[in-house]
Amino acid sequence: MRELFHADLKALGDQLVEISGLVREAMDKARTAFENADVELAEAVITDDARIDYLQTSIDEKAIELLALQGPVAADLRTVVAALRMSSSLERMGDLARHIAQLARRRYPDLVLPESVREDFRQMADHCVALAGEVEQLLTDHDTTHAQQIVKLNAAINELHAKNFKTVNAADWNASGAMTADVTLASRFFERFADHGVSVARKVTYLATGEWEPVIEID
Repeated sequence: MRELFHADLKALGDQLVEISGLVREAMDKARTAFENADVELAEAVITDDARIDYLQTSIDEKAIELLALQGPVAADLRTVVAALRMSSSLERMGDLARHIAQLARRRYPDLVLPESVREDFRQMADHCVALAGEVEQLLTDHDTTHAQQIVKLNAAINELHAKNFKTVNAADWNASGAMTADVTLASRFFERFADHGVSVARKVTYLATGEWEPVIEID
């Protein structure tokens, strides 16, 4: 019976890896659609989000079944509860990638952003794709050095997010109201994507070490 239970726990972990891979692909495609006004790629991100939603529901249903029928305790209980919470964070990351793709679709054939902020957003998007890759690797091998990288990437994204808000509030900002709203929303979507990645990193770190915050080595 316990062998079956631990096989179910492994299956939960495998599904988390699968959904994290889909999230990484979604952000990578959304980034390209956003930067290049690629409406076909944006549509693909929007459509494919249904698969992420399905996997999250599947993970949650299995986790609840294990809680109800197996009555796990101690480390096993923490693992099941963490799977529930991580699946929610990953699903939200998929939603945020979809929101970015929807911005690209809404403004097609125009680009979403004015020239003055495109480089900052390119960096922000690159960091988000890298962060999603670190999340996938963390869930695959549980090596907490990936969690450290996620926290570092999140810090860089937060700096760019703050810079974007200063830019749109500067006296020389002269973009239209619609474009200002797009810049504000896009920055928030990237920033929240990274925050959910940190949430996953904290849970894996806790399961691996008993500590909530990944330890960041000072260079």
